[in-house]
Parts: sequence; C-alpha cells; structure tokens
Amino acid sequence: MEPIASLSRQDNLDRAISRLCSLDEMRHTCPTRSREGEPMLSADSVRKIARLSGRLMFPGFADDSVTNPSVMRSAMTLDAHALIDLLTHQIMAAMCFSKGWCGSTLADIHAHALGIAEDFVTRLPDLRKILDTDIIATYKGDPAAESPYEVIASYPGFRATVCYRIAHLLVEAGVPILPRMISELAHSITGIDIHPAATIGHSFVIDHGTGVVIGATAIIGDRVNIYQGVTLGAKSFVRDQDDNPVKGLPRHPIICDDVIIYANATILGRVTIGRGAVIGGNVWVARDVAPGEKLIQAKADNFVSTGGDK
Repeated sequence: MEPIASLSRQDNLDRAISRLCSLDEMRHTCPTRSREGEPMLSADSVRKIARLSGRLMFPGFADDSVTNPSVMRSAMTLDAHALIDLLTHQIMAAMCFSKGWCGSTLADIHAHALGIAEDFVTRLPDLRKILDTDIIATYKGDPAAESPYEVIASYPGFRATVCYRIAHLLVEAGVPILPRMISELAHSITGIDIHPAATIGHSFVIDHGTGVVIGATAIIGDRVNIYQGVTLGAKSFVRDQDDNPVKGLPRHPIICDDVIIYANATILGRVTIGRGAVIGGNVWVARDVAPGEKLIQAKADNFVSTGGDK
C-alpha cells in the first residue's frame, strides 16, 4: 500500500496533466482545434525544411549527401519528395492554427497544403537564380572573400538571406506562421532578423550582419548593401480604439536601388532612401533621403549632408 503523501503527489501530477491537455485552457490555439489527426508545428521539421531547401539549391554545401555526380539526380529526387512531405505536414499544421481554416476539413487543408508544397519545390530553381545574384554581389563587394563558394559555405549574411527568400516564397503563397519560424531559425543562428514579409530585390548584400533588423513592411530595391547593426524599423504604431497596434499598415522604410547603409545606422518609419544614397554609420534617419545624397555623422547628433539629386 502506497503512502498517502505519494498518492497525493500522484494526484497532483494527474490533475496538472489533465489541465495541460485541456483545450479550454489552451487559449492561444485555434478555437475549434479538437479534431483527431491535426498535425502540430515542429521546430525540428522547420530546420529540416530549411536544410533540404538549401541542399536542393546548393548540393554539396549543406552536407555530404551528394558525393558523386552520377547519383545526384536520384539523391535530389529523394530530397525533393522528402521536402514536399515535410512542407505539406507543416503547412497543414500552420493552417490548422489559423482562424481562416478552422472550419475546413482536414482533407481540404491537406489538398491545399500539398499544392503549395509542390509549387514551392518547382520554384526553387528560380529562387536559386536570385540567390546567385546575392552570392556574386557579396563576393565582388568583399575583398576578404576568396571565392563565391566561401560565401555560400560560411557567410552569415547569405545564410540569413537564403532563409528569408525561402520564407518569403511561403508568405507569397499565403502560409501563416511557418515563414516566421523559418526566418527566426536564421535569426537564432546569425543574429540577423529579417521579417519574411519584407520585400527585397536581387543582388542583396548583408556584410557581417550581426544585429541587422528588417521589418515586415520594408521594401528594399536591387543592389543594396547593408552592414552590421542596421535597423530598418517602425517609428510609431497606429493604434485602434482599444489601444492595440493596427496590423498590416506600411510602417517601415523604402530603400531604393544601389543604396549603401553602413554599420549601426537606424532608419525608422515609412521614409524613402533615394537611389544611390549612402547612409553613414551610427546615423539616425527619420526623413526621406534624396537620390545620391550622403548622410554622415560629423559629431554626436549633428549630420552632414553632401547633397544629391533634388
């Protein structure tokens, strides 16, 4: 016969587990999330999705799964099917957490998720073409880079950009939650925080990268270079009658083509940095910057503008 104290501890444990399993106490899940067979989001699966996507676009760099060109097609076919399966499962899980899909059948959710996953894989060759421009721009712009292969294998800015571009494809497909999980995976590894909803053109370079923050509604043109510690953030939030931030409004900067933003610069609000402008290090910008203009910090809190196209 067990001691009373032991039974009491077991009873307390059983009650705690019952509460943890209670859908009524899971306040942040989908209100109708009670169907059998609904998949759950998995951080481990997200890591595998990012790794498989990178492996398909850059075989031989993510790991040693492809060691012989004669078996490359077979290995990549297996990877493609594995990626589709993982993506379908995780897209389904994300959709089940979305209020817009709570009333749909699992069969309908699966069919929609499978279509997105298959389309995602067919778009990887075009995604690699864009990433190729990021690689070349990074290599040409960094005298310390010995080859484009070094950029692929070791540069944190490029790694974060790969995850961003993967996640952005899923944003464009209307997938909830999962894109943010992918971008936050890169954030945790590189210290570079790019919201997957941001719009970024080709030949994008993040040099060094630690501490870079790019907000959800930021728009970045082609051939833009940014350095470590740069923030493209929001100046303020519009609030509703309940004092909650209104979501979805444009609130981050527009960076035009051929702009350079040096280390620790902060650009806030829906301002436009004109084509070919240069933003110096440690500069705080909350106004539009003309094309070709250069902002540098002469002394603390004093900026010097060298003009530009007015």
